[in-house]
Amino acid sequence: MILGLWLDQPVWLMFTLLAGVFLAICAGLSLLTNLPWTKEGVRRLAAGIVPPYIAVVAVLLALLTGFVANDAWERQRQASRVVQAERSHALAVYDLSIASAPDMSDLRTALFAYLEAVVTEEWPSMAATGASAPNAGQALGRLLQVAADPRNAKEAGEATHAALLDAVMQLRSARSERLALSSARSDESKWLTLLVLAALTLTAIALVHCERPLAQGATLFLFSAAMVTTLGVVALHERPFDGPLALSPEPIRLARAAMEAGTR
Repeated sequence: MILGLWLDQPVWLMFTLLAGVFLAICAGLSLLTNLPWTKEGVRRLAAGIVPPYIAVVAVLLALLTGFVANDAWERQRQASRVVQAERSHALAVYDLSIASAPDMSDLRTALFAYLEAVVTEEWPSMAATGASAPNAGQALGRLLQVAADPRNAKEAGEATHAALLDAVMQLRSARSERLALSSARSDESKWLTLLVLAALTLTAIALVHCERPLAQGATLFLFSAAMVTTLGVVALHERPFDGPLALSPEPIRLARAAMEAGTR
């Protein structure tokens, strides 16, 4: 819930909130290691800790960050492939309707209605709630009904009819995969684990440099800046159909425009 609320914010606010969390942690650690009534206890606790100890926690943080980043980027790439596949299958349906012998204007009308519903209704619905648009589902059902008409098999031939049905089913499959990616919710546990490991790494840095406040402040700042930048960029790719880097329906819109113009 908290992750979803954070991802719903504008880019500048996402980075600001993340920076605020790290700033609060750094400020708490700095005060804890430098205030007169806590300084001595922290320094006794940190006595004997060597700098290479930081790498123990940092390696775990790096491994998990790489896993989360790869997961986000792979979801973005998969969503992009699905959109291109949906476009390709729609063009295949159109091309088959043009190449076949009987008049398939009804099928092309149903195809145009489906693509229009996807661009104007389903895409905004996915961005807002991750859900499908009822009109798009109804339009796809109408397209499948027209494509499955037995008269097409008699007039166009079994081979053409089978290829047309296959293209429509592939279009339906691509839409289902797109909707599945859109409705998938982010796993908050991995982000919570990232923040915990980052806080532990900051703690290790603060303990190692507790006797040198300036060096402690510099290392805490550098590590925090690196983590805010990394986690912020990864978060921008967490939702492929929502947010500032959301995929656009432009490929499908351009395909529909090309079909209507008869340039295919």
